[in-house]
Parts: sequence; structure tokens; C-alpha cells
Amino acid sequence: MTVLIDQAIWPAHNTLWAHLVSDESLDELHAFATAAGIQRRAFDRDHYDVPEHRWQELVELGAEPVTARQLVTRLAASGLRVSQRERRGL
Repeated sequence: MTVLIDQAIWPAHNTLWAHLVSDESLDELHAFATAAGIQRRAFDRDHYDVPEHRWQELVELGAEPVTARQLVTRLAASGLRVSQRERRGL
């Protein structure tokens, strides 16, 4: 099982956000998120957005800290990444 989390550097809604992904499967990602109590509405096609205050807890639950670049590279290599073009519906 490999669930990855980048640093919480993405600002929105008066906090910073991190991305939680799996480089294995979406089933693995959803299972981890459910076990961690992350609501499904935080899921955005290939990742969960998680607030900065949950970051350490998610690492302690087994998420592997990586840089944003490493997260994107590993997500793309897994075939699970949804491109910006796909997000826009083009």
C-alpha cells in the first residue's frame, strides 16, 4: 500500500491544503481516506484535498510524505492522474 501526501502549500478557504493520492489504485485511496475519516466530498477525481491541520495525523496513519513534484510524478506513472485537460472536460 502506498498512499502519498504532499506538503500543505495550496491556499484556499483560509487554510493551506495538501493532496492525498495512491500510486496503486483509487480503491486503496478511498479505503485509506475512509479509515482516516476523510469525507468523500474532499475527493477530486484522482486525489483528496486535506487541510494542513490533518497532515501530521495522516502521516502517522501511514501516508508517505513526498514533495509536490514527487506526488505528481508517481501519480502519473501509476496511470491514475487526471490531467488538467480531462478536468476541464476537453
